[in-house]
Amino acid sequence: MRKKWLLSIMGIFLAFTLAGCGSKTVATTSGGNISQQDYYNEMKKSSSGKQTLQQMILDKVMEKQYGSKVSKDKVDKQYNSYKKQYGSSFSSVLSQNDMTKASFKKNLRSNLLLEEAVKDNVKITNADLKKQWKTYQPKVTVQHILVAKKSTATDVINELNKDNSEKNFKALAKKYSTDTDTKNDAGKLPAFDSTDTSLDSSFKTAAFKLKTNEYTKTPVKSQYGYHVIRMINHPAKGTMKEHEATLKAQIYSKDMSNNTVLKNVISKVLKKGNVQIKDNDLKDVLSGYVGKSSTTTSSTSN
Repeated sequence: MRKKWLLSIMGIFLAFTLAGCGSKTVATTSGGNISQQDYYNEMKKSSSGKQTLQQMILDKVMEKQYGSKVSKDKVDKQYNSYKKQYGSSFSSVLSQNDMTKASFKKNLRSNLLLEEAVKDNVKITNADLKKQWKTYQPKVTVQHILVAKKSTATDVINELNKDNSEKNFKALAKKYSTDTDTKNDAGKLPAFDSTDTSLDSSFKTAAFKLKTNEYTKTPVKSQYGYHVIRMINHPAKGTMKEHEATLKAQIYSKDMSNNTVLKNVISKVLKKGNVQIKDNDLKDVLSGYVGKSSTTTSSTSN
């Protein structure tokens, strides 16, 4: 029932592999040979070639500035999380996105380095925290039953009106639910909060209104069908101070999807990296990021 997303790595730069420059022959044809120099000359004229150089430069300066903050274990942990999420289809998903396991790990590392750069260059103000706090919702745990017809969902609700126990919900989920991922586990979903993007907004809105042990009294419609939701655990919101670290993490997560913020951060990283382009034909390859005065702020302030 949950949407699955392949991580979008480094939205501003694309990752390619560029052959080194030299006289070595790259390809031979009946019409003549193609040398590395020929290939390089063509690549540097193309947008993909320039994006390759941008990515290579960024990788170098990011590793220098933030490499010590991104361990191999951290990359492996994120990699294994995606592998678990996609299960047996993981290899085919990588292939569909023109990635190997090694290149995917490399992209994950680039993304984690960028996260560190964002944390280092974006200042989160108290106003930012207050704004995030307004929509903050602690992680809740629910179980649900998904059916195709509204009338069926109503029948399930009528059954729950007679017996709202978790045991009965489990039996009803096994009998009625069309969500094959959860029906045999009492309809339980992984804990989620207000920042979750894998669930329909209508589902989250209905769930967040429930107190522990309450269930929806009317069917909840989503793109998948009709849901009956039961709240297993809805913790109290608490105070902003108690959740400051979580709020900051949520703000940084938003920043990672904000191209304006990322562009400003990358500009600062590149300037600090003292990059010098030696090929005159590529002297303007970073013009969109360096040589301009800009102030980086949190995305919540934009």
